[in-house]
Amino acid sequence: MGAHLLVFMGVAAIVIVVPGPDTAVVTKNVLVHGRRAALGTSLGVSAGLSVWTLAAAAGIASLLRASAVGFTVLKLIGALYLVWLGLQALRASSRADTGEESSPATARPAIGALGGFRQGFLSDLANPKIGIFFTSLLPQFVDPGRPVLLPFLVLGAVFVLMTVLWLCAYCLIAARAAETLRRHRVRVALDRVTGIVLIAIGIRLATEHR
Repeated sequence: MGAHLLVFMGVAAIVIVVPGPDTAVVTKNVLVHGRRAALGTSLGVSAGLSVWTLAAAAGIASLLRASAVGFTVLKLIGALYLVWLGLQALRASSRADTGEESSPATARPAIGALGGFRQGFLSDLANPKIGIFFTSLLPQFVDPGRPVLLPFLVLGAVFVLMTVLWLCAYCLIAARAAETLRRHRVRVALDRVTGIVLIAIGIRLATEHR
């Protein structure tokens, strides 16, 4: 499995670095709520990937792949969740733009690491394409005729570890950059951009075919 593992890590690195829904949620939280919430989001994404890994190893994800109804339902749930997060960001930018956030009573509720974890976990878990990705990719790196449970778990664990390392490093870099973006107008613009991006990704997820 040594050669297969190296090839898998190369493919996984490309998949992980390319921005997607998980990266968008992490970006939103690092800009809106800070490093702590974003790191929690990264861990939540990794927890969601761990669940998908177990599901792929147990064959559950392949059942989802075969069920058009199950895939569509889960896809729409994930899309609606991303759109909801995007609308929250747009609402926050509107409040800030009109000066409503100057009052403590109307200030934007901050989320901590636990809230970020929950958002990352739900965002990843409600994306059925992750399950299809695992059931499509992992078998390519398992020797034919051998039991798949242990190799699936090993490859999934490698993918999860690479993901959490990348997202945590991304959070730290983005949080440092965000320190220079605290001016009011820039903050409002960032909220709007991240809100629009999340909504666009949600719509794309809802309208994409398998």
